[in-house]
Order: sequence, then structure tokens, then C-alpha cells
Amino acid sequence: MSSMPPTTYASTRSDFETTRFILPDLISDCHYPLRLNPDCHPVSRTSEQWLLDGAHLAEHRVTKFMGLHAGELTAACYPDADAFHLRVCSDFLNWLFNMDDWLDEFDADGTWGMRECCISAFRDPINSQTEKLAGKMCKSYFSRFMQTGGPGCTERFIHAMDLFFIAAAKQAEDRATGHIPDLESYITARRDTSACKPCFALIEYAALIDLPDKVMSHPVIMDMEEATNDLVTWSNDIFSYNVEQSRHDTHNIVVVLMREQGLNLQGAIDYVDRMCKGSIQRFEDNRDILPSWGEQLDKQVAIYIEGLQNWMVGSLHWSFDTTRYFGKNGHTIKQDRIIELLPKRPL
Repeated sequence: MSSMPPTTYASTRSDFETTRFILPDLISDCHYPLRLNPDCHPVSRTSEQWLLDGAHLAEHRVTKFMGLHAGELTAACYPDADAFHLRVCSDFLNWLFNMDDWLDEFDADGTWGMRECCISAFRDPINSQTEKLAGKMCKSYFSRFMQTGGPGCTERFIHAMDLFFIAAAKQAEDRATGHIPDLESYITARRDTSACKPCFALIEYAALIDLPDKVMSHPVIMDMEEATNDLVTWSNDIFSYNVEQSRHDTHNIVVVLMREQGLNLQGAIDYVDRMCKGSIQRFEDNRDILPSWGEQLDKQVAIYIEGLQNWMVGSLHWSFDTTRYFGKNGHTIKQDRIIELLPKRPL
């Protein structure tokens, strides 16, 4: 992000007196059509029950989980998937959000242990043995994934999940030491802790395609994936900032920018807004120089790129539908974009 010069913001009140901030209008900047899979409701409800049956959540976590609506996110991101493939994607996302919450409470050693369990389940979902509930759930959804997932798509998913766990372990180390990384290091790590990469592999899976390495390793495709990851991730950091600051969580680009650039809270939020706009432009600039691989492959590439678009627009709208970031006030906040800061929990 060195091309973006630091910006100084005048503040009429000191940061510790700040009680609110204004969300940027990210949805207006993202012009891709929002579509919902017609199987959304039945698949979402079945997948939620699958998670509850497998995760054995404590009662307070059940209430929180029922407001997640990960099935609705899945339906917006994979709108053309049939019910079977949508269910696998929905199970994965329900599992992933809960895994993200579990890992927030793990130290680095615990995260490495979870990585070993889950990667073993992905490598051999039929024969691998585990007593961990998370591992058993991996075996459940990934054994179904492997019924139709192509070899390239499968390997990309597993590799991406490995990167997720490795980055999560580093995040756990930073959490234990109170370390806040510099912006460049944070952006690199966040592209893995976001778990967008395995979700992008599911675009291929849901569409029953398996793109060859010559396509997936092409710089233009990789840049479009990275731009999508950044938009989804940075917007999520804005949406989740309030909840995270209340629990003293510093793994957020807003915190990194306030520290590194000397910005106040609104200044950092507005800076991330410009970064998000730049990501959408970067995506479109790369679309303009997309090479051709022949008629058949070009059709599959077009499906994949549409899937990336679906992730951008779908995640933005879902962020106001879930209770994860704004409680039950998401639809009001979507309109007025005013966030009242939550009080910090006692340490």
C-alpha cells in the first residue's frame, strides 16, 4: 500500500473520548448483482442442525450461532450451486465460523494441534481417526466434497486451509505477546486468516469445474483473487471492529492503521474505505487484461470470476443480515451507517 500516502485527519476530540464512528458506504461502491440460491432456506436450516449436532455448543454459543446465518452467506456466494453442493459449502462455512471462534481462545500450540487434526481429515476423510469434534465434522463435509471435487480444486482447498491454520497460529502468538504487526505484514497474514482462499476453491467445486494450474497460477487470476480477498477482508475488519475493540482484539487493519499512520478512529476507517475502493478497481483493471485460454476454458474462467464477484457483493450484504457484527441492528445500521462504540470488557 506504499502508493497511498499517509493522510492527516484533524480531530476535535481525543481518541479515548470517541463514542461513535460512521461506516463507509461500501455497498454502493460494489455494483455486482446480488443473487440468492433458490435452495437457500432448506439447505441453511439443515446445515445449521448439522453444526449443532456435531459441535455440541454451550447454550450461550447456540444463541450466538443461530444469529450467524452462514447459510444465507453461502447462498449469496454460490447462487447457482445445486442443493447437494450448496449443502457442503454451507456446512463448511458454518464449521469455519465456529472454528474461527474456537481458535480465538486457543494458544499457538492448541492451534497447531487443530491443524494436524483437520489436515489429516482432509487428506483422508474416510480412514483418518480423531476424537476432536472439529475433526469429525471435517470428515463429514469433506468426504462429501471429494465425491465430485476435482483434483486441482481439492488440492487448492487443502493447501489454503493449511495456510489458514499456520496464520492462525501466528495470530495466537501475537495475541499472547500483544504484538501489533506493521501494515504490510498484517495484510499478508490477513489474506490467510480470512479463510477466503478455501472459499474460492469452493467456487470451482460448486460449479463442477476444475481449472488447470496454467489458469490458476496466471498473474491476472491471482491478482483478481487477491483483490477479492482484500475487499472481503478489509470490509470485514471495518464491520467487526466494534465487537473486536470491546474485547481488546488488535488483529484488525483499523487498529494497525491507527498505530502506524497515527490516525484517529474515523480517519483509519476512511483510509480502509479508500483501500476497499482500490481493490474493486484493481479487480476490474485485471478483468480488462484477462487472457484467453480457448473457448471452453474461457467459459469456466468466466464462471470463476463471477464467483469472486459473488463473494464481494454477497459478503457485504450478509454482514448486515448476521447478528455477528451489529447484533439485531444490522438493517438500521445498513441505512444510517452510525456505529456506537461498545464499552471495553474488563481485562
